Amino acid sequence: MIEISNLVKFYGDKKALGGVSFKVEQGEILGFLGPNGAGKTTTMNIITGYISATSGKVTINGYDILEQPELAKKNIGYLPEQPPLFLDMTVFEYLEYVSELKKVPKDIRKKQIGSVMQMVHIGNVSGRLIHNLSKGYRQRVGIAQTLIGNPEVIILDEPTVGLDPNQVIEIRKLITALSKNHTIIFSSHILSEVQAICDRVIIINNGKIVADAPTIELSAQMEGNSHYLLTVEGAFKDIQMPLRAVPGIKSVTALSEKKGLLQVDVSADGSLDVRKSIFFALARINVPILEFRSMAPSLEDVFTDITSQKK
Repeated sequence: MIEISNLVKFYGDKKALGGVSFKVEQGEILGFLGPNGAGKTTTMNIITGYISATSGKVTINGYDILEQPELAKKNIGYLPEQPPLFLDMTVFEYLEYVSELKKVPKDIRKKQIGSVMQMVHIGNVSGRLIHNLSKGYRQRVGIAQTLIGNPEVIILDEPTVGLDPNQVIEIRKLITALSKNHTIIFSSHILSEVQAICDRVIIINNGKIVADAPTIELSAQMEGNSHYLLTVEGAFKDIQMPLRAVPGIKSVTALSEKKGLLQVDVSADGSLDVRKSIFFALARINVPILEFRSMAPSLEDVFTDITSQKK
């Protein structure tokens, strides 16, 4: 669906991108992350045809963004961080204007606008000036304009910035729903949000891709150990040796011990699943487990580790 090959971009003598390559498959939600100045926005601007690369190639649904820009851009809906809204228009007027720009046939224009407004739940404000809408509704209007023309690819740059928690949840649900019919590239500085909705994550740093993996696999790339947090009814002296005897467990550390409740951190070889063995080891000595949590590194941990160490 999207193929980026060896993108290089110079701004004067400064190299912003140093050979970026990746593919995005149809129906995938890709989280595209990077610290400020890493080259993330430059890459997104090249993908959408807003700027050109110094060298390299971008194809959207088989169309080269430079050689066939009109055909390629018909397949793209783009929401920049600052939505391109005309505040003195009503919602319907604005979407009608976008339809004209995208050359949507007149005979289906009104029907498509109605369908898009229903999809993003803005039909109740179609006659209101955009200037009078809340931040959440403005973001929805911004997403609506990306859907006009029914593009194959949706690119969203910080779509939830400035929204309250309820609005963020609504936008997340909308993005997930859109992935049923669209391929999505999603950029956000809220890493827990990316972790919640993206199938795959690419992290760019210093103009190069430093991580590219399914979201659930990034933690495994970060370190070779797994950590488990256990709360049990028992004493540390009774459980330490039985747990240390479990194959794959590297250490058992007491965190707190109050009123007969013990909290411990168990470190194990990340290539082994030791959860059942832990359960049976404690069952054999009649120690009940009240809490058992895997303490995998969060996406924030992975992001910080990768962008601070890989140059």
